[in-house]
Amino acid sequence: MRDQYGVALDYVNLDEKGNVDIKHLEELLTSSGEKTLVSLMHINNELGNILDIDRVAELCQENNALFHSDTVQGVCHYPIDLEKTRVDFIVGAAHKFHGPKGVGFAFIRKGIGMKPLIHGGSQERGSRAGTESVHNIVGLDEAFKCAYENLEADTVNVKGIKHYFIEEITNAIPNIQFNGESGDLDKSTYTLVNTRLPVSPEKALTLLFQLDIKGIACSKGSACQSGSGKGSHVLTAILPEEEMLKPSVRFSFSKHNTKEEVDYVVGVLKEFINS
Repeated sequence: MRDQYGVALDYVNLDEKGNVDIKHLEELLTSSGEKTLVSLMHINNELGNILDIDRVAELCQENNALFHSDTVQGVCHYPIDLEKTRVDFIVGAAHKFHGPKGVGFAFIRKGIGMKPLIHGGSQERGSRAGTESVHNIVGLDEAFKCAYENLEADTVNVKGIKHYFIEEITNAIPNIQFNGESGDLDKSTYTLVNTRLPVSPEKALTLLFQLDIKGIACSKGSACQSGSGKGSHVLTAILPEEEMLKPSVRFSFSKHNTKEEVDYVVGVLKEFINS
């Protein structure tokens, strides 16, 4: 298919867990006779599934394709060696590693020949005009360095919190299910889990409201979709219609969370479901 600008557009197949079908991606790349840009998330922001970014980068190099990856969920939570992993473009956001909100960065590999969308001064190496938000940039830099200096210890800590959450909520709510790979510590990021609760559609309508008044911050989808009445397009792509009727809730974890907070969340959910 082609979009409104006449650009040929293909979507890579997913498996039942929401993982990218690497074989299908390879088929698309080898059959394309045009200059190709591959754009895939390093870590899905709703399911937590981790893309084999090294394998995709290799495929793109083999087929002379450019590779862009949304690494917002991965930067400062996983090591990304751009000398080894030949991604052409990555992006990051400071708030994902405890930096200031509203500032991010883009890495563009040299020699790509990108043209600016905003023309003007020569700042940002001619790629973008406009006054730089220096205090936010400094904040991002400090948070970035702090995150990687403490990466190993923070990873162990946060992964322990997620493991504890999975154990406790499974014991408290035996029929709970985990969307995508989020219940697998080896195949998903340690910073989030996406749960599907055994609750009727009628009761599900008040779930987030009840959690909110109890002081629990969570979401039905990504934070980018907050305020939208539409269901998650990510879950719609992998779940049967009858499973979409059950409420899915995403919980995130950081180095500031505790097991006591997990106990509180699990207790509130158990009470809501059994009420």
